[in-house]
Amino acid sequence: MHRARHLTGWLQAAPLALILLTFLVLPIITIVIVSFWRATEFSIIPAFVFDNYVFFFTSSVTYKVFFATFKYAAITWALTLTIGFTVAYFLAFHIRSLQLQIGLFLLCTIPFWTSNIIRMISWIPFLGRNGIANSTLISWGVIDQPLEWLLFSDFSVILAFVHLYTLFMVVPIFNTMMRIDRSLMEAARDAGASDWQTLWNVIVPLCKPGIMIGTIFVVTLVMGDFITVRFMSGSQKANVGRLISNDIALLQYPSASATAVVLLCTVLIVIAILLRFVDIRKEL
Repeated sequence: MHRARHLTGWLQAAPLALILLTFLVLPIITIVIVSFWRATEFSIIPAFVFDNYVFFFTSSVTYKVFFATFKYAAITWALTLTIGFTVAYFLAFHIRSLQLQIGLFLLCTIPFWTSNIIRMISWIPFLGRNGIANSTLISWGVIDQPLEWLLFSDFSVILAFVHLYTLFMVVPIFNTMMRIDRSLMEAARDAGASDWQTLWNVIVPLCKPGIMIGTIFVVTLVMGDFITVRFMSGSQKANVGRLISNDIALLQYPSASATAVVLLCTVLIVIAILLRFVDIRKEL
């Protein structure tokens, strides 16, 4: 009987394990293998060399690009956390009607009904030199000349990131807040705690799993994104994703694979560090 249950468990897990093996594990193994190959201008030579990694770690461009990637990830994380926590807190504790709560939550998802690229490039006519933002500020007398840094800059890149990925922070935090026992907040108030003390000492600690899940989503998405940086910076800025994309465009697949392997390891290290602070299994 025990052996039959054991076999049944393996059979039930087999389809998902096969999918993960085919579409996740094997592609990663392939990328790792190709990262040790050698590439010329005309061909790719199967070999086991460290040339791609040596070039990667000895190039000054690499560290500048990684710094830009971490900068985008850190600033986007801080902004999405602030906005996401505020929105989730408002929905969870200030909206009493369940129907209104659901309606406002669905309202937050409306931008996701369209393509990421469409949502992203919609900022271009708004932030352009003769766009809506500059025209409005000039008409109000706030500025005399158009602001050049609104578009094709770090500001526009981070703005697009925040627009695209804030919902990934709202959802897990909101889900965690909805599970908080309201009697804990009442007990804190009865003990004389102010609203700020209740927020900081009761709500925030209980929301750590949701905050951590949202952080993992946002950080990994930003670090792997390249199309947003390309469009919103006017190809004037770069991150690791852009580096990989450029190598692929030049048919330098071994170099792109080596960069992808380093990026994957970096993201896994970041996630491992984040998971040291909280046990997200309580949330899953």
